[in-house]
Parts: sequence; C-alpha cells; structure tokens
Amino acid sequence: MSTPVLKAVLAAAGFTLSTLALGAATLVENVRVFDGKSMHERRSVLFDGGVIVDADFRGTAPANARIVVGAGRTLLPGLIDAHTHAFKQFDLPLMFGVTTQVDMFTAVPVMQEVKRSMAAGTNAGAADMFSAGTLATAPNGHGTQYGFPIPTLTRPDQAQAFVDARIAEGSDFIKIVLEQGGKGTSKMKSLDVATAGALIEAAHRRGKLAVVHVSNEVDARAVLEAGADGLVHLFLGAAPQPEAVASLARLAKARNAFVIPTFAVLESMAGVRGDDLLADPGLAALVNREGAATLKARYGAQANPQQLATPKAVTAALHRAGVPLLAGTDAGNAGTLYGISMHRELAALVEAGLSPSAALAAATSAPAAAFKLGRRGCIATGCKADLLLVDGNPAADIKATRRIVEVWKDGQSTAALRDAKRQQVARELGGATRQVLPPDGRISDFSAARLAGPFGSGWVPSTDQFAGGKSSVKLDVLPALPDGQAPLAVQATVAPGLPFAWSSVAFMPGAQPMGAADLSAAKTLRFRVRGDGKTYQVLMMGAGNMRPSSVAFVAKAEWEEISIPLNAFAGIDPAAVAMLAFSAGPQPGEYRFELVDVRLLEQ
Repeated sequence: MSTPVLKAVLAAAGFTLSTLALGAATLVENVRVFDGKSMHERRSVLFDGGVIVDADFRGTAPANARIVVGAGRTLLPGLIDAHTHAFKQFDLPLMFGVTTQVDMFTAVPVMQEVKRSMAAGTNAGAADMFSAGTLATAPNGHGTQYGFPIPTLTRPDQAQAFVDARIAEGSDFIKIVLEQGGKGTSKMKSLDVATAGALIEAAHRRGKLAVVHVSNEVDARAVLEAGADGLVHLFLGAAPQPEAVASLARLAKARNAFVIPTFAVLESMAGVRGDDLLADPGLAALVNREGAATLKARYGAQANPQQLATPKAVTAALHRAGVPLLAGTDAGNAGTLYGISMHRELAALVEAGLSPSAALAAATSAPAAAFKLGRRGCIATGCKADLLLVDGNPAADIKATRRIVEVWKDGQSTAALRDAKRQQVARELGGATRQVLPPDGRISDFSAARLAGPFGSGWVPSTDQFAGGKSSVKLDVLPALPDGQAPLAVQATVAPGLPFAWSSVAFMPGAQPMGAADLSAAKTLRFRVRGDGKTYQVLMMGAGNMRPSSVAFVAKAEWEEISIPLNAFAGIDPAAVAMLAFSAGPQPGEYRFELVDVRLLEQ
C-alpha cells in the first residue's frame, strides 16, 4: 500500500503518521466480522498504521503483509468497558480484548498521564482511557473514602466552578453521585437533586456529558428529569413492579439517555457469582493471585440472587424501549477485574434479555456513540485498528468472546504481551507458597519493645486518617498475664464525619504492609479479649480489595476467648489476605479493649 493512500485514510480517521508507528500491514482473511452493529459472515479486513484501511478487502495482499487465518473465527472491534475505575493494571484489559476504558473516577495525575501517552501515540501496550477524573460528590460522600482528598460541593451555586475545574484538569465528561448508602451499608452524605441538576446544566453549558451514579429508582427518575445524559448504574431490588419498570424505560427513552447496568458489580453486591470466569483455563492463565482474589471477592455477605430481579427487568424494558445500553463492569471493585469481567457483563446482558449481537453492540459501537469516542467500536474503513479475534461465533454463543485468539491495539498485536503475562502468572503461582503457621498458631507477640508476629510485617495502628478521617488510636503493652502473654491495650477514638470511620490495631501477614499472604492453612481465628462492653469488628481484607469483610464481637468486662471460622469472612480468599484488624467504629466515640493470644489455627 502506498504512503499517500495510507496518509489519506489516516487523515480521514483523525490520525497522523507522526503519532502512529508504521509496521507491516495485517490482513485477516475470510473471517466472520461483527462491525459494531451487524454480523457479516465472510470478509477480509486489512489494517495498517493503526487504522483499518479496508474493512471488506478483496484484492491481493500487500507485500510483506502478515496474513491471519480467519476461518471459523470472528473479528470484533476492541471492546469498550463503559464503566471502570482505572487506577492500575492498565495493560490487563488488553489481555481480555478490552482496548478502551471509560473511567468513572480516578486520580487526576493518572488520568493526565494516560492522556499524554495517548496523544503521543505511545499507548499501544495499554488500554486507552476516557475519564471523568474527579467525580462530583458531597463532603464525606461516596467517592471520598479511598485515601486521597478530592474536591466536593454542597450547593447548586457551586456547580459551574466545580465543572470548570474538572474540565481544566482534563475530564472528558462529568460524573455525579447520588448515593446515601443503606441496605446493610453505612449511611453517607449525598448531593441533593437540585445540586445534581445544576451540575448537569453546568456540564451541558460547556459541551460535556453529565452522567449520574444512582442506587434507587427515585433518584434515577429525578436525574433523568433533570437532563442527565446517562445512568451509570442500575439498582438492586427483589420485586420489580412492571408498570414502574416500563415507565422508567419510557422516561429514559424520552430523555434520550443511555444506561450502563453494571451487572458485574451488582452481582457482587448481591453476593452472587453469575459464572466462574476463573474456571476457564484460557482466562485464568492471565490472572495473578491478587487479581483472582479481587475477582472472587463479593460485597454481599450472603447470596441474594433475587435482588437482581429489578436490574434484569429494567434492562429488558430499556432494551424493548430502544434505550441505548452500554456494557460496563465497574472494574476496580470487589468481584470485578479489569478486562476479564467484561466477558461476564456480556453474558449477563444476554441473560437479561438482549440478543448476543445487541450485547456485542453494547460493548463496542454503543459506548463509542454515547461517549463520542470517535472512530472506535467499529470495523469500517477509517476506524481505529483496535480489534479482537475469537474462535467461534459470539452472535450465536456470547461466551465465544472468551476464546481469544489475538488482540490488536493501535494495529499492533498484543500476542507478545499476552504471552509475557501468562509466563508471569505461571511463575507467580508456581512460586506461591502457603504460609506455614506456628505450631501453636499464635501470631501475637506483644512486648514493650515491639509488636511482632512470627511472620509478616507485624502489628500496626490503623485508622481512617488514611482516608481523610480524624480518628486516632493509642497502643500500650500491659504486664504479662499468668500464662506469660502480654495483653495489648487499644484505646481508640472514633471521630465523627465519615460513614466508614475506624480505629484499630492490624496484623499485616504479608512480607510488605498490605502485601498478600496465603493463609489458607488456617481454618479458625482465636483470640482473648476484654474491654468496655462495646461491640467491635474483626476485619479481614483481601489483596486488591479495598473493602474488608467483618465479623462483630463484644469486648466484655472479663476475659473471654472468641473463635471465628475464617470462612465467616465472606468474599475474602484466604490464599490472598492483606490485613487482619481488630477495630472500633464506625459509630463515633471513645473505645477501649485489651487483646491477647491471637492465633490462626488449622482446625
């Protein structure tokens, strides 16, 4: 292919020769093609220089072109995850065919660095990202709990300044949060509808989309009426009312809004695993221990599949009404993982009533159109050469998307990256060793000189100051008891202001603080405690999971031995534990308890 012809195609697609490396052309021959909207049974697709040169190529292959056999396979646009929180593992989505992420909240420097890489044409080894940057939330509201300060607002008259500041930072769109918590979670501060409406108007005034996080039908209706461009979650519920579901769909259609159901995270909240992605050897070979622990985790302590009845019914009604549905996983949360969770999301959309082809569109052309991402999510001349080749026909069996043959990003094959990831995971898993427990199981060794354990990085104070809170803790080692064990006195002050406030002492079982340790040899946690009669929590946190699982206990006035089976910590993989904590909170107040003889036992 001549350079002048290629220049013309690149220019039409919005690319330049200066920003894309030119290698040999690639021709995928005689392949089934899903172009983002429709399936074509047999085509050949030629791409070069990061762009599709001919989506229905019929000529002689260019000299030196790489020929890829397409028979029995399907070529798709690179998948677009329309709801992630992209703060790490930027290469991981590519391993599973996700070439673009629509990020709903990440640290501003992370967003800006990815933008620089994309602008320079040097992002072929990672998923592209379009981001909201900092979300719009209330002080101490949802989004403020992740350990770094963010700007917040409380009134409608602050909306325009907030939006303008986000745009100046590089936000591609504005994300707004209406979330008060509840249903087993701590109550949170939330923006009101008037402020959300002002933010929507402010975003539109600057030509930006405004999307809204909701967790109930009332808020969903309110923000749609206020002009929101999209809902970035649906909500749980066990008994949907057909007319309410239908009227919500009619409202979304009338307001020209799109919806991202996010079944992957809703299943986590409901304590449900739709299907086990890690049971697929081809997928599991690309997931390390931390990733597996995150994917196995669940926010819901008990399985309540009936809670998925409402989002399934609403999704089906939206689809019937012609409302654009986008596939998004909310990756970055417990029960999800970048890239791989998209394959569960696609299956969940089909289970909710979409055809496989409609689900594929929800992961390709629909998010590209909704978020105005240009020539992505399509296979046509001039589209970006982000491509996914799979065995079989996902229009007949949506799970065929999991049988990945090859992924191209910016026209470059990721085969070497995927091979390297498999080797890395194999080395890690092959070298992983189960932590040998002490003969007596004791992990506490408290003395005036140190707070130690037989393995790991020891015992440390842990409070919500990490997340901007003001709680504090004081640790003192007391004289030894008759059995020779010295108790640790924990005096905790839990400050008001955060819905998730805590003050604790924590054991870090990994070689580095918050590093993973394989505690699968242990079956029971046992300890002795006495205190002020208040209720406390034992918290266990898995590697890669920012939300711990908890079991309550009462610190009575006299010493009491407490035993907790490790399987009581729902959603935590004992093979990848990052922290074990004894915690006061979240209710504000003064707390005091004494802890001694903490053991992890094999029985």
